[in-house]
Amino acid sequence: MDLNLSGRRALVTGGTRGIGRAIVAGLLAEGAKVAFCARTADAVARTTDELSSQGAVIGTAVDVGNAPAIAAWVEESAAALGGVDIVVANVSALAIPDVPENWQTSFEVDLMGTVRLVDAALPHLRQGNGPAIVTISSVSGREIDFASGPYGTMKAAIVHYTQGLAHNLAAEGIRANTVSPGNTYFDGGVWQSIEQGNPDLFGTAMGLNPTGRMAAPEEIANGVVFLASDRASFVTGTNLVIDGALTRGVQL
Repeated sequence: MDLNLSGRRALVTGGTRGIGRAIVAGLLAEGAKVAFCARTADAVARTTDELSSQGAVIGTAVDVGNAPAIAAWVEESAAALGGVDIVVANVSALAIPDVPENWQTSFEVDLMGTVRLVDAALPHLRQGNGPAIVTISSVSGREIDFASGPYGTMKAAIVHYTQGLAHNLAAEGIRANTVSPGNTYFDGGVWQSIEQGNPDLFGTAMGLNPTGRMAAPEEIANGVVFLASDRASFVTGTNLVIDGALTRGVQL
């Protein structure tokens, strides 16, 4: 299926590893031009070099918790790409333990990082081609689990925020959707760390999923790329759960 993304211009936060990197690669594979950011300069440079053979990609070191920095990055990326058609807010602080500092960090990075990215990009999206916003939440925003503190709370807020965007921007032709991944395993990721440091929790998590496994980043990215494409032209305001039937609550 041709997703009609050739030449589209996309911004992706948190693009150096895991789901974010897979999103960048997935968009490039469909012919989009991608500017991505992440906090660590060395990882950004390495990822840019590794993905450059797949298409037009620009990587920049940015802390999305820094409001002026994220706004400047959007403007610089829009100038370099010639505009913006797609925005993917993927980055997370992964501040899971329920301690005061993690509430502030999760608010600034997960929630306000998303809000500030969208605010900065909206003027460009209004002039874009098939403009689409995709935010990344989590199944932890749907149900109470081990990450029910700051992480889960902010992920739930992202879903609410995105559905509000969808309603408020529909008349302008700008779509907004969320993807809520289930447990996703990759080298250097949180679940690999849990597997090594807390094998009991890892075993419990594996046992909860009826598929008997965790997702690969590419399986989450496929949903993101679809929602960003013209093939999802009448899909807006949805929360696409990609979790291998992990969660049991009915999404009404």
